Amino acid sequence: MDVLQAIEKRREITQFKPDPLPQDIIDKLQRSLYLAPAGNNLKSREFIFVTDREMLNQLTSTTPYMKWLEQAAAAAVIIARPDVSKYWLQDASIAGGFLWLTAVSLELGAAWGAVYHSEDDEESKRREDYAREKLNIPDVYRVVAIIGLGYPAAEPAPKDMDPMDEVLHRERFGGVNSIK
Repeated sequence: MDVLQAIEKRREITQFKPDPLPQDIIDKLQRSLYLAPAGNNLKSREFIFVTDREMLNQLTSTTPYMKWLEQAAAAAVIIARPDVSKYWLQDASIAGGFLWLTAVSLELGAAWGAVYHSEDDEESKRREDYAREKLNIPDVYRVVAIIGLGYPAAEPAPKDMDPMDEVLHRERFGGVNSIK
């Protein structure tokens, strides 16, 4: 499967089969995180890969929206260092995208659990502190996201998208905005 096919097939998967991930699949997922680019090639993001069932179950309480971790075979916790790079959030997010597309290319499903909450400092602190305590993450790191991974038990239909010519502009905003 090429990258564009993985992008087209990508869905938020929140129901997983109970099957564990083989080590070669885990190795590929971890490698995709490792190979993700970072601004100025600075080590602003790091990853904690979790397969322990008890820990996955505990991490479901990080936010009210991650019950699907109870079914996931694994999770990648993406953490970042604002003191290392001003691009920490972009670097962490790009790594998550690389992981997600790698998962799809391997016939896996993924779900993004946002931990860092840019609009609500109090909620972000609660979520991040919970994950920090469970995973022994030092305070210098921000906890950006937890991505659940596993074999899909159900595959939702594609979401309705805005027409491409309404969101893609060519040459300048408001210019020729059709890609026909």
